Amino acid sequence: MSVAGQVFVLQVAVVALLVLGTILALVLQSTHDTDREAENRSVAVAQTFAHSPGLQATLKLPDPSKVLQPITEETRKAAGVDFIVVMDTKGIRYTHPLPDRIGHRFVGTIEPSLKGEVLVESVDGPLGHEVQAVVPVTAADGKVVALVSAGLKVKSVTGAVYRQLPVILGAGAIGLALATAGTALTTRRLKRQTHGLGPTEMTRMYEHHDAVLHAVREGVVIVDGDGRLVLANDEAKRLLDLGTDPEGQPVREIPGLDPATAELLVSGRAATDEVHSAGERLLVVNQRPTDGPGGPLGTVATIRDSTELQALTGRAEAARKRLQLLYDAGVGIGTTLDVTRTARELAHVAVPRFADFVTVDLADPVLNGEEPDGAGTPRMRRTAVGGIRDDHPLYELGTLIAFLPSTPQARGLGTGVAELVPDLSQAPGWLAQDPERTQAVVSYGIHSLITVPLQARGVVLGVANFWRSEKPGPFEDEDLSLAEELVARAAVSVDNARRYTREHALAVTLQRSLLPRALPEQSAVEVAHRYLPAQSGVGGDWFDVIPLPGSRVALVVGDVVGHGLHAAATMGRLRTAVHNFSALDLPPDELLGHLDDLVGRIDQDEPGGGEGRPSMTGATCVYAVYDPVSRSCSMARAGHPLPALVHPDGTVEFPELPAGPPLGLGGMPFEAAELTLAEGSRLVFYTDGLIEDRSRDIDVGIELLRHALAHADRTPEETCQDVLDALLPARAKDDVALLIARTRHLGPDRVAEWEVPSDPSQVAGMRARAVSTLEGWGLPDLAFGTELILSELLTNAIRYGSGPIRVRLLHDQSLTCEVADGSSTSPHLRYAATTDEGGRGLFLVAQLAQRWGTRYIQGGKIIWAELPLHGGASHDAATSLLGFTDDELL
Repeated sequence: MSVAGQVFVLQVAVVALLVLGTILALVLQSTHDTDREAENRSVAVAQTFAHSPGLQATLKLPDPSKVLQPITEETRKAAGVDFIVVMDTKGIRYTHPLPDRIGHRFVGTIEPSLKGEVLVESVDGPLGHEVQAVVPVTAADGKVVALVSAGLKVKSVTGAVYRQLPVILGAGAIGLALATAGTALTTRRLKRQTHGLGPTEMTRMYEHHDAVLHAVREGVVIVDGDGRLVLANDEAKRLLDLGTDPEGQPVREIPGLDPATAELLVSGRAATDEVHSAGERLLVVNQRPTDGPGGPLGTVATIRDSTELQALTGRAEAARKRLQLLYDAGVGIGTTLDVTRTARELAHVAVPRFADFVTVDLADPVLNGEEPDGAGTPRMRRTAVGGIRDDHPLYELGTLIAFLPSTPQARGLGTGVAELVPDLSQAPGWLAQDPERTQAVVSYGIHSLITVPLQARGVVLGVANFWRSEKPGPFEDEDLSLAEELVARAAVSVDNARRYTREHALAVTLQRSLLPRALPEQSAVEVAHRYLPAQSGVGGDWFDVIPLPGSRVALVVGDVVGHGLHAAATMGRLRTAVHNFSALDLPPDELLGHLDDLVGRIDQDEPGGGEGRPSMTGATCVYAVYDPVSRSCSMARAGHPLPALVHPDGTVEFPELPAGPPLGLGGMPFEAAELTLAEGSRLVFYTDGLIEDRSRDIDVGIELLRHALAHADRTPEETCQDVLDALLPARAKDDVALLIARTRHLGPDRVAEWEVPSDPSQVAGMRARAVSTLEGWGLPDLAFGTELILSELLTNAIRYGSGPIRVRLLHDQSLTCEVADGSSTSPHLRYAATTDEGGRGLFLVAQLAQRWGTRYIQGGKIIWAELPLHGGASHDAATSLLGFTDDELL
């Protein structure tokens, strides 16, 4: 029979005996408790009745039985006893359940009760075998005057026990069944754990297990849940130096055991290939808990000696760290196209994992985006310094260094080959560079150096220096190869950043050359502007302020789609076109129409734009013309964000201009809107890079702009700065053009205007009025030239034009003479032959005036001429201009 079967039989037998013994004990206990309860109840009933009120008075009656018999029967039934007998001191009954027994002598012992005692006894009475109690009835003087007996039949007492017996037997049977089932389950589990082996097989298996456990070359340690050592094989005792008999001791108290190893063994946690030291040994520990299904609380650990693998592990760890360093360098170097930041990233990656200090020196042309000229050993600029401390004596950041030919840096720059200097104190070539500084470096503790040229595409851009001070040993050849790999990766990033810097500088230079370098003089508006190129490259944003005849000014802001040189070149073409179109004095909507046609032609001229595949250059623009005399502003836009209008009280609004399509789409006309502005109003024009950002919605940008503009007391310059501070991030993704113009008003005291009848005789009178006006303005020196110009222009208007004819003089930065008529025919300047009698009038106007021209208005044209306020044509100069006398000219 197997061990499990033997255990099952033994446990069943033990459980059966326990159940039978329990049943017997319960029966005996129940019998005893029932007898005791019967005795107690008999005594209690008898005593209660003996002391009941009125009993002694009833006994004195002539026939006590007649009164007491019903009472005792009723009390007997209520108290649950079989009889209550009242008797005199001689034992003659007054009451009995059997009425025929009344008057007979009581069956039982009454002598002790006559002495005042309570007696309980078992007798064979009239009702059968009875258990009865006899209690005396005592008078006030202590004399016993009667006796009361109460009791139960023995049959009634044992019947209660027999009624409980089935319950006891049933409970015992259930307990036996449950115990047997539990024993069966336990035995089944034991059988599964012992695999059905018998005692002999288990003994043999234990002997084999013990032999194997102590013969293997791997330590085995078992620790219980209380942290005590349960088992340790011979190899574990040897590896951990546990002594001869460590079992049973607390693991933490075993002498000689490494505290970290002891803490692991008592922790109860799982461990895989954890390395712990034990003296000069390096141990690898694997540990698993034993409290799985059916297992006791505790852990089992296996330990093997890996001391021989320590050196190999160190080399593998060093290789892993090198690979991790190279990976981090690939990720952390070259994150931006900035030469200086790339050099600093190299220093940041290498310190302190590879070197204690790192310095990077680059040629100045590299920092400016150019290649070194290669003439001799170039002077190097210290671009990056990184180290474990800041108090080092190395050259400071920004120092311009000329390395001597004897230094490893100079040799590396010349040959492109890295050098390792194991001991700086024994390197005279390096020490000669700057004896005082190099000696301070050695005294500081820096003792070894690797210098690697930064070389890309065959060009040496600079040199990286790796310095060691904390580790006592010098750099090795493996460190040299790692340094070369690090610098090679950094050199590519530095070269990319250098080339980007050059391209970006060229593009920015081109773009800034295409933007206005200085705004022209004009008095219609006070202007402030900002242009910020994007960090990623130049774009096509531009702005312009163009003076127009009649003291007017044109305000332009535009944005070409895309970035780079192409966008900048397209911007320059559009800006030139706007200047040309504005010289024709076209209304804003017509000017945008011409620009739209131009952009469409540019698209067709671009590569890929033929064969019906336009390149879609595209642009947006807003064009406004402000007249300070009438304070009117005419604006039109082509796909551009709405301009902002800031009223003198600080109220900000965005006028609803007709939304024209972006330039280049074609097919749709543009519309202009006319606004009348109060003096001191601010017009704010901007490109979408100001309000659009990936981190916020465009409505948020509009509200930020509104809040930044809502300050009535700010100048345009201050407003520009407020807007940029409020809306632009540190590194803008798109270029931004911002133009703010505060309007001025040319008052009636500087404007003179007359209606002229279409009669040549009126010319002389108009000249007189003009001369009078100029004298009132303090400009008498301009009277003669103004008379000549007005004479020619008025005569042409009367002779060749149509009414109404108007003359207007404007006193601004120059004197403007305007003659308007209802004809759309424009005069042309020509050179008259010496034999011609006429044709010299406009030539004379062109010679006397600073500028002159024609602009068309609704219902006619205006011919205008501007004379400078200072240095105008004098009378003698005008009369001698063509060799004519006053009479001939007039």
